[in-house]
Amino acid sequence: MNTILSFAKLKKEKEPISMITCYDYSFARIINQTEIDAILVGDSLGMVIAGESNTLSVTLDQIIYHTTIVRRGAPAKFIVADLPYLTYHLSISDTINNAGRIIKESGAQAIKLEGGQYFAKTVKSLVEASVPVMGHLGLTPQSIHKLGGYNVQGKQEEQRKIIIEDAKILEEAGVFALVLEMVPEDLAKEISSELSIPTIGIGAGRFCDGQVLVLNDLLGLDERFNPKFLKKYANFSNDAKKALNQYSQEVRERKFPKKINSF
Repeated sequence: MNTILSFAKLKKEKEPISMITCYDYSFARIINQTEIDAILVGDSLGMVIAGESNTLSVTLDQIIYHTTIVRRGAPAKFIVADLPYLTYHLSISDTINNAGRIIKESGAQAIKLEGGQYFAKTVKSLVEASVPVMGHLGLTPQSIHKLGGYNVQGKQEEQRKIIIEDAKILEEAGVFALVLEMVPEDLAKEISSELSIPTIGIGAGRFCDGQVLVLNDLLGLDERFNPKFLKKYANFSNDAKKALNQYSQEVRERKFPKKINSF
């Protein structure tokens, strides 16, 4: 997938879009050799890589750094980078400058920002400045204190109406795709059917136009993290501990290194 036009094409052809987060060169190289359609360098790196309790501390420079090394490892993939908290909230000019830095310095092809109609003017200004924008509704982690936790959004009728309205307003403002996070399946289905742009779900059920998961979660790197929406396709945590313990044992028993490992 090379351009934002690929998203529209896949939506039109009813071909589901596969998206994965990535934050480093080694995993990016692996992803580059797979059929994954797109990579998101998310501000989730604050939690996944830095061990923070939320995404709010992630900086613009950190996003640029991680996106740069992901681009280096995955030159063939479409890459979207998150705009971190408070990098698009203060003024349009600051937002364009911050998004422009990501595109210019990291090699990302698009940015993602959270929020609904309040940011419609921001989205429109970015698109007019030739910065492709992916939207994000439902559970928006940068609003975690406002939302009161990592809870499913859109259960109440009034909240549901707001999310639907926000989705339509963001499409009109120019987003080329929309992430729907932790919303009821029927709500995601309704939004997906009413928009001409693709929806990318995470905890949003079966009827989105695509899906995104955090790479480290999908690979089972954290045995403590087991939300309902996650399917673990591997158990890297156990495999890594097994390999490390075997290495440690062989060092203690002088089984490693052997002659073949020596110069």
